Amino acid sequence: MSWFDESRLDDERALATVDVRLRTLAESGARVRREGGDAAEATSEAVARMHENSRPRAVVAAGPDSRLLRAVLEPWCPVPFVAWPGPALPGWVGSLDLVVVLAPDGGDSGTASAVAEAVRRGSQVVVACPPVSLVAEHAAARWTTILPTATRDQLASAVVVLDFLERVTLGPHVDADGVAQALDDVAIACSPLRDLAVNPAKTTAIALADATPLLWGGSVLAARAARRVAESMRRSSGRSALAGDVEGLLPLIEAARPRALFDDPVAEATGERRPVLLVLEDGSEEPVVREQRGRLLAAAERHGVRVEHVLAEEGSEVARYASLVLSGAYAAEYLRLGLVED
Repeated sequence: MSWFDESRLDDERALATVDVRLRTLAESGARVRREGGDAAEATSEAVARMHENSRPRAVVAAGPDSRLLRAVLEPWCPVPFVAWPGPALPGWVGSLDLVVVLAPDGGDSGTASAVAEAVRRGSQVVVACPPVSLVAEHAAARWTTILPTATRDQLASAVVVLDFLERVTLGPHVDADGVAQALDDVAIACSPLRDLAVNPAKTTAIALADATPLLWGGSVLAARAARRVAESMRRSSGRSALAGDVEGLLPLIEAARPRALFDDPVAEATGERRPVLLVLEDGSEEPVVREQRGRLLAAAERHGVRVEHVLAEEGSEVARYASLVLSGAYAAEYLRLGLVED
């Protein structure tokens, strides 16, 4: 049986056992800067090539990471935009269309198949991937540009592609330095050198120690961040963690037995873990987001479900998304560190 020892979160010897993972998180901002610098020349070439041709009929984002691009671009792109995560392409894609691909690992055979299909159909293709990789081999063609990546970081690769799309007026402004700075700010705030009293990620980990996390984000990007954070928590703790929309989470909150004043916390600790609602806030105040947030918080109050917040209200949409994901990743690592086996 596992239990949570919060003293481990400030213990130097315990922290040393997860130093590699925490260091990887702390270098997130540096990876964004590195990828942007390494791909600068190739990005300029791709922009010049796009300016030689007319605006594409449509933009197709291919590969398993295409949904992140959709979350950013769909409300903004001036031409039809399609995210296609499968190994093939829509039947209508042809030489009038632009296909963009995120392949930070470069070894996915399905993504390589989609790139090869785009090349065969004569589409203009822009691929962010390692220059020596399976995907790069399938991308070799006259109308293909490879934006070289090296860190295998999905977010850093996405920023490179979004920078290209901004420069050809197919996407919103994405400040790569701003994204990197947002990641650096989270790394400082959640550093293992900061103790429990002032470290938001350690505080979140403690709040989730004996609970089942239910994660919710109101905006499209915050909802995607919630799913990413839930994945991190499942991997780190081996426990359930669920991200969903209001209709999916409300039944779980309403099923929680309200706490009684004289409940025995020791007896509760041996039973089923209660839910905790983790709200990822990116500053969105759209009416639908406010209404959904209000329903969740009201239900949590009625049923005695504790609510925790992760906030990211500064910077661009992508910077706020990056902050939420990294804050959640730190909390997941501290959750892993505090859990010990009898």
